[in-house]
Amino acid sequence: MLEGSGDLRRKLRENAARFRAGLASLGFHLVPGSHPIIPVMLGDAKLATAMADRLLEEGIYVIGFSFGGPRGQARIRTQISAAHEREHLDRALAAFGKVGRQLGVIQ
Repeated sequence: MLEGSGDLRRKLRENAARFRAGLASLGFHLVPGSHPIIPVMLGDAKLATAMADRLLEEGIYVIGFSFGGPRGQARIRTQISAAHEREHLDRALAAFGKVGRQLGVIQ
């Protein structure tokens, strides 16, 4: 697969860029980069856990991280793949927007 077409790598880059841009436009604080692992910085461990739980209720599986990192650097870990379709990304962005507003993370 790696030696063949670059379609999957291209789709992965496009998906990651689309999702990152969508999160940023919603007002989330992101770690800069272009990697398909996109940390959404929240700062507070309880907030990260609550947001991950609420996103799961919306059908979006993410991980809230706080243990093992610097204090005040809690985050939601998202990971985009080439298997995601535009509809998947749009649904996840809508859920992030909904939950982010409910929890006061974004306006």
